[in-house]
Amino acid sequence: MFLRRSTTASTVSCSEQIERLRQEIDAADAILLGAGAGMSASAGFDYGGERFRRHFADFEEKYGFHDMYSGGFYPFPTLEEYWAYWSRQILLNRYEAGVGRPYADLLALVGDKDYFVLTTNVDHQFQLAGFDKKRLFYTQGDYGLWQCSRPCRQKTYDNEAAVREMAARQRDGKIPAELVPRCPDCGAPMTMNLRVDGAFVQDEGWYAAAGRYDDFVRRHEGLRLLFLELGVGANTPGIIKFPFWQMTAKNPKAVYACVNAGEAFCPREIEGQSICIDADIAAVLDSLR
Repeated sequence: MFLRRSTTASTVSCSEQIERLRQEIDAADAILLGAGAGMSASAGFDYGGERFRRHFADFEEKYGFHDMYSGGFYPFPTLEEYWAYWSRQILLNRYEAGVGRPYADLLALVGDKDYFVLTTNVDHQFQLAGFDKKRLFYTQGDYGLWQCSRPCRQKTYDNEAAVREMAARQRDGKIPAELVPRCPDCGAPMTMNLRVDGAFVQDEGWYAAAGRYDDFVRRHEGLRLLFLELGVGANTPGIIKFPFWQMTAKNPKAVYACVNAGEAFCPREIEGQSICIDADIAAVLDSLR
C-alpha cells in the first residue's frame, strides 16, 4: 500500500521544514531515531571514491573492485587475503575513523530527551559520539565483532587487538597465516558479525538490545513520539522505514521526519504527520543546532 502511493511532501521550503522539525524535537515526549548508511556518508565516511582509492588502491588494482562495499563481498582466494582486506577496512571504519560531526550534532539535539536509536549501521559511530549504549540497537551487526563461520555457537568476539595486528603485519595483500582467526570452540575460521546470510549470530547482547527497543516502543504508544529517520535508503526498508510509517499511521500524535538527500519521501496516508527534508543530513543537523 505505502510503496504505490509515496510522495516527496516537498510543498514548503527546506528552511520551513527544518524549523518545523526543530519544534517537533522540542515538543516530543520521546524520539525514536532510525539511522542508515546515509548518516555516515554525510559524515564523510564514504565507501567509494577518493577515500577508497587512498586506502585500497592495491586491492583495487589486484582484484578489480572499486569500493569497500564490493570488497566485503569479494571471493578472495585465501583467508590470508580475505583478512588483509577486512582488517584494513575494520581499522579504517571502526577504530580510526573518529567521531563524525553529524553524530555529535545529533547527540547535542536529542541527548536530553527520552530517545532510542535503531540503526542498520555497523561502524559504532553512535557509541563513539557518546550515545548511551543501553539506548542503541545495532540490528545488522558490528565491525568490532567476529563470529564463528559455521556458526557453532550464538556468540561473538571482540576483535580490536587482532585487527590492529593484522593491519600492521600484512604484506603484499596478505596477513601471516598464523594470524587467521579461528573459533576457539570448534576451530572453524571466524567471519564478520554482519547480517549477510542466515548464519548471522544474534548473541545475548543483540537480544537484550532488541528487548529494550521493543520496550521503548511499547512504553510510548499513543504519546507524542517523533520518528526521526536519517539516511535510510531502500535496501532494507523493513527494518526502519516501513515500521516507522506503520507506527506513525497508528498514532495520530506521532510525527514522522525523514532527512535524506535525494530520498526524502513518505506515504500519502501519513503526509499530514510528516516532515520530509531533501537535503544533506550534516547540513540539516548543523542548522538545527
